[in-house]
Order: sequence, then structure tokens, then C-alpha cells
Amino acid sequence: MKFVRTISIILAASLIGLIGCSEKTAREEELEKKVDYLEQQIDKYKKEEEEEKKKEEKPIVVNVVDPNTKKMLKTFYPKDMGFETNFEKYKAEIENWAKSLARGTETTAGYDQRMIPDRIGKNGQIIKGRPRVILEESELTEKVIKASEKGGTVGLPLYVTKSGYKPEEVPHLGEVVVASYTTYFNSGVSGRTRNIELSAQAINNVIIGVQDIFSFNTTVGPSDAAHGYQKAEEAVNGKLVMGIGGGICQTSSTLYNAVDKLNVAYIEKHHHSVNVGYVPKGRDATVSYGGLDFRFQNTTGVPLLLKAYVKKGSLTVEVRTSKANQTLLKK
Repeated sequence: MKFVRTISIILAASLIGLIGCSEKTAREEELEKKVDYLEQQIDKYKKEEEEEKKKEEKPIVVNVVDPNTKKMLKTFYPKDMGFETNFEKYKAEIENWAKSLARGTETTAGYDQRMIPDRIGKNGQIIKGRPRVILEESELTEKVIKASEKGGTVGLPLYVTKSGYKPEEVPHLGEVVVASYTTYFNSGVSGRTRNIELSAQAINNVIIGVQDIFSFNTTVGPSDAAHGYQKAEEAVNGKLVMGIGGGICQTSSTLYNAVDKLNVAYIEKHHHSVNVGYVPKGRDATVSYGGLDFRFQNTTGVPLLLKAYVKKGSLTVEVRTSKANQTLLKK
């Protein structure tokens, strides 16, 4: 284009030089028309060059959007952030942002969500919980970095995992007890008894599908006064003190000793800071909503059903499945 422009200018100058002073011949008028045309072409080429220059100067932008809501979450300007001059710093900044987006901050909830398991209602109906949602941080980082070369839009890599069971299996999941455990407590202590009852009700009739990750805290929920929990002794920093929800650790520990008889994989498990009397030493699983949790993955190869019974002074947790699944349990 620059070559054409140069030729046009030279030709135009030559034509102008051929034109006389006062009297114009037909030939001169024709040449003037050609000069006008060439000047128009030169202006056109100038505008095109300016537009191309603007395109070249247009900054590279990376937009990150939520694929479900189509909401714009973040806009990155790679050049300004050092993509070309300090790549490691740029990558670290993207990684930290992806981590906060997935896991959340003190003021903002993250995209990652633990599964709330489905359960069986009083009439045998399935009460739906919530699937597991994971935002793959490393994949998001890689996508943003790749898009930083030329710009573009990046959708969040969200992975949703539903519970691993079939609805037609549900009526049969309570047929066979494949593991159980019983612990005992003083039923005369009303607060502790009530807390055990509430937490046992929360895990009763819960379905744990194949490869599901069970979280005690997510399943039971807050053990506070607003949810009916009462004051009772609990272990804090090596001492027994009074606190709302004291006693729910007996439920989590009873559950642990039941599922420990099966082929499950532990994701998170903690011991108390003091010895507890309801299970042997080292066989407890302490929990604290918003803090320590008891989590395991169902790697038995079959869906399971939890049952929890509170009688006068005793708590029993059973793990059940169907007769057909009993022979398929992985040892």
C-alpha cells in the first residue's frame, strides 16, 4: 500500500507540472481530473493506513466469563500486567486470582462446593441435595495465559459431579447391613443427648453414591442454637468446657468406626485434644463446623445408605446397601 501511495504522489506531481497558466486546453482539463482522482485515492490510502495502525495499537484484552450466567467476572490486560516482560510474576498473579475465585475469600464465597448428599424421605422419596462443583484452578490459569497472546474470552472450567447412584436402586439400599458401630452416653445429660439426637437425624437416611465424598460438616450443618443445639461439654485446647453443640463429635466418631469397616478413602480426619470415653483411644473423629471436618470417599464400588438410631443412652450407626450390591463390595 505504501508503494502505491508513493507512485500516486509522483504521478500527481508530474501531471500538475504539465498544466499551463491561464488558458486550459482539453488535454489540461483531462489531466486536472486525473490529478483530482489521484488525490482522492491518496486520501483513501491515508485513511486505510491510519485504521491499520489503530488496529495494530489496539490492546490485547482477556475477558473471563461464567459459562452459566454469561456474567463477566474479570478483564485482564496482559501487556500492562507484565505478560511479555515478567512472565513468572504475571502467571503468579493469575494463579492467585484463580485460587481466590475457586475457594473464596473472607468476604466472598468461592465456586467450589462440597456435595450435600441426597437422602431418603419419610415416604421413600428422594430428597435432592447438591452436586459437587469444582473450579479447576490450574486449567483456568492455563486458559488465561494462552488467551493472553492474542486476546479473547475464557469460560470458567467448572466440573459438576452428581451422586453416583441410580434412582431405581434407592428402594433396595436398606436391605443389608454391611457395617455398624454403637457407642454409649449418659442420657441424663439433656443438652448432650439432644445434640447427639439432632446430629444423628442429620445423617440418617443419607445416600452415599459410588465415589461420592461425604462431609460431616456439610451434611449436618451448623451446630448452633439457631438449629436447636444446646450447651454441653466439649473438648477445646485439651480441656473440657461448656459449648453449644457439645456431643456431636460422638456422632462423627460413631460414624467413623462404622465406615472404617469398609473400603473407604479418608479425605480428612482429626483426633480430639483429649481422650474421649465413648470410643477407644485413637478411634475418634472430632469435628467443628467451619473448621475441622470428617470426610471420606465411598470407594467400595457400590452406593451406600446411612442409618442412625438413638436409644436411651446409645447411638448406633449402620451402613447398608442392597442384597445385589453386597457381593460387589470391594474388600
